[in-house]
Amino acid sequence: MTDYRTEAPQILRDFLSYHETIKAHSRRTVDEYFLDLRNFFRYLKRVRNPALADLDLDEIDIMDVDLEFVSSVTLTDIYGYMTYLTRDRAQHPNSRNSDYGLNAASRARKIATIRSFYNYLTNKMHLLRENPVKDIDSPKLRKTLPKYLTLDESMQLLNSVDGKHQERDYCILTLFLNCGLRISELVGLNLRDIQQDALRVLGKGNKVRIIYLNEACQEALQAYLAVRRPISGRDADALFLSAQNERISRSTVHAMVKKRLAAAGINASEYSSHKLRHTAATLMLQNGVDVRAVQEVLGHDHLNTTEIYTHIDNDALRVAARANPLSHVKNKRKADS
Repeated sequence: MTDYRTEAPQILRDFLSYHETIKAHSRRTVDEYFLDLRNFFRYLKRVRNPALADLDLDEIDIMDVDLEFVSSVTLTDIYGYMTYLTRDRAQHPNSRNSDYGLNAASRARKIATIRSFYNYLTNKMHLLRENPVKDIDSPKLRKTLPKYLTLDESMQLLNSVDGKHQERDYCILTLFLNCGLRISELVGLNLRDIQQDALRVLGKGNKVRIIYLNEACQEALQAYLAVRRPISGRDADALFLSAQNERISRSTVHAMVKKRLAAAGINASEYSSHKLRHTAATLMLQNGVDVRAVQEVLGHDHLNTTEIYTHIDNDALRVAARANPLSHVKNKRKADS
């Protein structure tokens, strides 16, 4: 188990502690920051020290990384690291058969972590005069529209739920499809978060939002709670439980969603729990919900994150296409032949 408190040098510990305690980022997010920065400094040490050239990155210790080391980083170092990520970084480091080269989204996240670290050293702690990454561009991301289930497919999924844990699984799927929850938000729900016709949700950055429950969600919750086993111990208040009477895990929810999709005759390889969040957003917008209301329901910080769903299956765009005065013009030469 990775623990930056014992595995990171002081300069990284201070940065990571700042994000965990002051910025209130989740432990998962802070751990990802640590892994990104650890990999970056391992790479730099190997490049700079010929004695480390034959070592795997995982074998390189970074406990000696200090202010002098991090202040020596240049844009050339950053570009070299990005080239390494693009060509040589294993996509699945723990697999013997991994492909190599990270995609643009993964590289962009790692650049964002490095930028955040140097912003902290420059602007917050004033330990550096110059920020070596202030002018670096993030990898260009190819914009793709979110994939989602249609209304008929959503009904098909819900109607196919049966067998073991059917009340729990039906309730989880119903909340995903109606409320657009993130999987981290769903697994973190507690019994006390149910507040009559509303649900208290702890989202990204420890931000709390209230989601109102429609009739389908309330009935699904009531049916599940009627069969939920009372337990004691640290997970006694957890809303959704695993077969082992513990708070349900992300991996269990992921596997359940795939299983239920396959049982419904839907290609499980193309969908996930996050695609159900996309589905909820799309169905709300398609049925007249204002985009700002959808933003509130989903817990998006920025409206442009929500607006991507307005480009999916947009009836207004179809009307615009049909309204073009040339929309009914046909090839006369072809018609006469």
